[in-house]
Amino acid sequence: MTDTVTSLLARNLHGVFGEADDARRRVLVDELFTEDALFVEPAGVTRGRAAIAAIAGKIRATHPGFAYAELAPAENLHGLAGRLRWTSGEPGRPPSYAGTDIIVVENGRIAALYLFFDPLPVKDVA
Repeated sequence: MTDTVTSLLARNLHGVFGEADDARRRVLVDELFTEDALFVEPAGVTRGRAAIAAIAGKIRATHPGFAYAELAPAENLHGLAGRLRWTSGEPGRPPSYAGTDIIVVENGRIAALYLFFDPLPVKDVA
């Protein structure tokens, strides 16, 4: 299975980290990530599909009602890497936090995912 960089980014954000069901999350991780994929975040480094699915579940469990919103279209860098800026929070309320996902793609799958937390976007005031 191969996928475009922008699709991988969106499916990872919403389908892996936004998924509450462990079994559905695991199926998607197996589809999107290479077997020995790397996930690097401020809290640590995780390697392998099973570990990535588990950490995504733990992250999701800390904010079960939160939803992700993309701040801008995902960016594709020559089919080899990409980034997606996003926010997360309770639907209908201002976001609670923001981040950027950067991926490295090998053979149509995510080989590495780097998560950076960002300052919340400033809302324009008139």
